[in-house]
Amino acid sequence: MPDVRITAPQGKWILFTTVLGSSMAMLDSTVVNVALPTIGRDLGASLAALQWTVNAYMVTLAGLILLGGSLGDRYGRRKIFVLGVVWFAAASLLCGLAPTSGVLIAARALQGVGGALLTPGSLALIQASFHPDDRSRAVGLWSGFGGIGAAVGPFLGGWLVDGPGWRWVFLLNVPLALLCVPVALRHVPESSDERSHGRFDVLGAALGALALALLTYALIEAPTGSVGVTLSAVGGVAAAVAFVYVEKHRPDPMLPPDIFASRQFTAVNLVTLCVYAAFGGFFFLTALQLQVVAGYSALQAGTALLPTTAMMLLFSARSGALADRTGPRLPLTVGPLLCASAMLLMLRVGPDANYLTDVLPALLVMGTGLVTLVAPLTATVLASVDTARAGLASGINNAAARAAGLVAVAALPLLAGMGPEAYRSAAAFDASFDRAMPICAGVLVVGAALAFTLIRRPPPGCRHPECKRHGCVTSPPLEADEPA
Repeated sequence: MPDVRITAPQGKWILFTTVLGSSMAMLDSTVVNVALPTIGRDLGASLAALQWTVNAYMVTLAGLILLGGSLGDRYGRRKIFVLGVVWFAAASLLCGLAPTSGVLIAARALQGVGGALLTPGSLALIQASFHPDDRSRAVGLWSGFGGIGAAVGPFLGGWLVDGPGWRWVFLLNVPLALLCVPVALRHVPESSDERSHGRFDVLGAALGALALALLTYALIEAPTGSVGVTLSAVGGVAAAVAFVYVEKHRPDPMLPPDIFASRQFTAVNLVTLCVYAAFGGFFFLTALQLQVVAGYSALQAGTALLPTTAMMLLFSARSGALADRTGPRLPLTVGPLLCASAMLLMLRVGPDANYLTDVLPALLVMGTGLVTLVAPLTATVLASVDTARAGLASGINNAAARAAGLVAVAALPLLAGMGPEAYRSAAAFDASFDRAMPICAGVLVVGAALAFTLIRRPPPGCRHPECKRHGCVTSPPLEADEPA
C-alpha cells in the first residue's frame, strides 16, 4: 500500500514534479493558439499549415493517450512519465528550431506522443504514491496547480510572442524538463499495476491515430479538391472501420466496446463530442480573430482569454457540488446553451473591438457555461461505469474530447468558407468568423438537446471525481483507477 504523506518532504517533491510535468502539456494546449498568427507570418504558412500546427499534436495525443496510461501500468509509471517528459522536451526543442512549417508540424506530432505518455502518468503517480488518507487532497492540489498552468498559458504565450519570440513558446519546455526529470528520478517511487496483463493494443492505437490523421487531412485539404483528398477520406473511413473491428475481436482492447453498453456512458460521450468540438473551433478562431481583426497584440489576446479559465478554477468545485444535488441533466443542458450564447455574443467582436463592452461579456458568459457543465460531465462519466473501470472511462472521455476538437479545427474553416490566406486579411477573416460562430453555437445546442433527452441521474453510491478544479478548455479532467 502506498504510504507517502503529503506533509512529508517526499510528498511535496512528488507533487512538484507531477504538477511541473503535466503543466508542460496543459500549457501547450492553450499557449500555441495565441502564437499562430506570428508563426504564420514568420514561416510564410497558409491557414492549412496553422490548422496542422494545432492538429498534428492533437492527432497523436488523442490516438495514443489510452495506450500511454497502459504502458505506465505495465512497465512502471515513473519510467513512462520520465520518458514522456524527455520526449516532450526533445520534440519541443525541434518545434522551437523548426525552419519551415512542415518541420514544425512533424515536431508537433512528436510532441503529442510525449504528451500521451506524461499526461496520464502524472495523475497515476499521485494515485500510486500517496497514503489513501492524503490521496484526495494530493489530487486536488495537482489539479488545482495544473489548472493554474493552463489558465496562464494564453497570457504567457502572448508575452513570449511579443517579447523573445514565438519559438520560446516551445523552447520554454526544455528547462522545465531539465528540472522535472532529476526530481522525478530522485524523489518519486516507482510503481506498476500487478493487474496489468496481456498484449498491448498497439494495432488499435495505430488505427485510431491513422483514422484521425487521414480524416483531418481530408477536411483541411478539401478546398483543393484533389484526388489525394478523396483517397484520404476513404482511407480514414476504412481505418475507422478497421479500428472498430480490431477492438471488437482483441482479447485486451485499448477501447473495450462493451463499455458502451452503458447508455449513460454513451450519452455523455455524445454530449462531450458536441461541446468540445465547439470549444476547439472557438478557441482556435478566437485567438486569430482578436489579433487579425480586432488588432490586439499577442499579449493582449492571451490576456483577454484569462477570465474564462479563471472562472473555471474558482467555481468548478462548487458547480460539481451543486450538480450532486440537482442531478447532471440540468447543468449539462444549461451549460452548453450558455456557451452557445457566448459564441453568438462574439459576433460583436470586429475591427477595433472594445474589450470591456465587446469581448469580456462573451468570455464571462463562456466561463459561466464551462463552470456549469465541466464538473457534472466528468461526474456523469465516472458514475456511468463500474468503479473498477473509472480510469478507463475517463481516458476514453478525454480522448473523445480531444478528437472532437481536432476535427472541429479541421472542419470549421472549411464550413465557414475560409480561404488558405484568410488570416492575412482582416475583412476576409472577420466575415468567415461571423459564419463560424453560429455553427459552433448550433453544435452546442445539439449537445444540450442530447443531454436533456438522454442524461439521467446516476445511482447513489457511485464514484465521484477527485479532480475538483480544472482549468483546461480543450478537454475534461482525467481520473485514474484506484491503485492495486
